Amino acid sequence: MPAESLRFSAAVAADLEDELRRHLDRSDGQEDICVATYAASTGSTRQTAVLTAIEHPKPGEREVHGNATISGAYVLRVARLAASRGEGIAILHSHPTGIGWQGMSWLDFDAESSYANLAEQLTGLPLIGMTLATGDSSWSARSWTAAGKPIWAENVRVVGETLRVSWNDELRPVPQPQPSQARTISAWGPTIQGSIARLRILVVGVGSIGMDVAQRLAAAGIENVDVMDFDTVKTVNLDRLIGATRLDAALARSKAAVAKRLIEQAATAHRFRGDARELSVCEPEGMAAALDYDLIFSCVDRPWARGVLNSIAHADLVPVVDAGVSITPFDDGNGMRGATYRTQIVRPGRPCLICSRQVDPGELAKERSGALDDPRYIKNAGGQRLAGNENVSLISASASAHALAQFVSYTVGPGGRGEPGPLRFNFVTHSLVPTEAVTQANCRVEHQGKGGNHRSRLTGEHAAARRETAAREIARRRAIVRLREGLDLIVSRLQG
Repeated sequence: MPAESLRFSAAVAADLEDELRRHLDRSDGQEDICVATYAASTGSTRQTAVLTAIEHPKPGEREVHGNATISGAYVLRVARLAASRGEGIAILHSHPTGIGWQGMSWLDFDAESSYANLAEQLTGLPLIGMTLATGDSSWSARSWTAAGKPIWAENVRVVGETLRVSWNDELRPVPQPQPSQARTISAWGPTIQGSIARLRILVVGVGSIGMDVAQRLAAAGIENVDVMDFDTVKTVNLDRLIGATRLDAALARSKAAVAKRLIEQAATAHRFRGDARELSVCEPEGMAAALDYDLIFSCVDRPWARGVLNSIAHADLVPVVDAGVSITPFDDGNGMRGATYRTQIVRPGRPCLICSRQVDPGELAKERSGALDDPRYIKNAGGQRLAGNENVSLISASASAHALAQFVSYTVGPGGRGEPGPLRFNFVTHSLVPTEAVTQANCRVEHQGKGGNHRSRLTGEHAAARRETAAREIARRRAIVRLREGLDLIVSRLQG
C-alpha cells in the first residue's frame, strides 16, 4: 500500500487530530515531531491510511531544536507495537506558521526516507509521512516505498462535526468556477466551493431519494458524483423515479445507468465525471468500490447495505449521509396511519446506526441469509418484507432535501457549527426533532478497536443482487428490447 498506479489518501478522526495538533503545534514556535499508528483501508482504486493512535515519545526519543528529530529506538518501538496490531506507522511533524499543502525540505526527505525500509520490513506496510501546517491546520501526506520514493496523497480528511479536507492542488486542482454555479458559490464563497467540488461522492441506492440527491450534487458543481445500484427500472418505479421514463422501463435499463444519464445532464462542473456502478455494496467488489470515495450518501432501505455503510463510516472514516422514509398505511389500505423521514451523518463521535436503532442486527442477519427475499419467510411474516419499505416521491423529496441539508451543514459549517445530529420528521405531529441515541457498551462497530481492513466482515454473496442482474441481462437480450434500444439510439443521435 499503495501501488504507484493507485490513488492515495489519509484520514484521521477529529478527536485524534486534536491530540496530534496539541503535540505538534508548540507555543514556542518550534517544529515538533511524533510517531503514530495507522490502519490500511484498501479500495478498488485508492489506498487510505486511517490514523489510529499517537504514540507519544518517551524521554530521549525526540529532540526539539528549531527542527525536530526522533531516535531510531522510538521508530523501532512504535513499529513493533504497530506490527502486533497488524498496522503501520506514520511519522508526523509540524511546519510552524505554514499554510496549505506542504512540500518537504531536504531534511524532511532525508529523515522520512531513511526509515522507509525499516518500517515496511517490520510492519509489512509502508511508512506514512504527514506534515501539519500550523498556520491554518492543513495537513499533507505521502506514502514511502521501501526504496525511499514518496507517493503523494491527493487529500487528507479530518472527520468530526464537520468534514475538513486538505487538498493536494497538484493532484486535485481547484475546479474552475462556472457561470452556472454563481448562485451556489455566493452562498458560501469560492474557497469552500473549491473544496466541496473536489469531493469524490458516491450515492448508494438511486431510488426516489438517491436519484434526486445525485442530480442536485452534480448541479452544485461537484466534479465526481458516482452512483451504485444493482436494481432495474420497472413500470412500478416510475411514480418515484423522477427523470426515469417509460422507455427506460421498457428497455430494462438499470437504475444506475439512468441516474448516470440524468446527473450528466444536470452537471455544471467544467470537468465532470460520473460513473454508474451496477453493484451491491453488500458484496466485496461493491464495498471495495465504496472505499474509493470521500463521502457517501446512503439512500437504501435494506438493513444489510446500511450495515455495511455503517461499518465503513466508522472503520474507514468515509462519512455517510444516511436518509430514509417509513410510511404506514391503515390495514384496510384507506388512509395513512403515519409517516416519518429521518436523516443523519454516520461518523465517529456519533452513535452508529445500530445503536441509534436505524439498523436491526436481526433483520441484517436475515437478509444476509436470504430470508427477507424468501417467499416462505415473507408469508410467515404476514406478507411484509421490511417495515417501512413503502416509499413515494411526494414524501421522499423531503427526505432528499434534508439529506442535502445535512451535507451542507457537514461540509460548510454554517455559523461555525457542523452537522446537527440525527433528525426525524413526523408527519402526524408535523415536528422535526433530534433523535436521541447513545453508544451501547457492546457496540461492535464503534468499539471494534481496529479500523480499515480490520473492520468487521459483513460482505458476502448477495443473492438478490445476482438474481436481479441476471434477470436484467436476459430482458435486455430480447429481440424487441434490442430493437427499441437501437431506435432510441438513432433518435438520440438525430436530436443531438
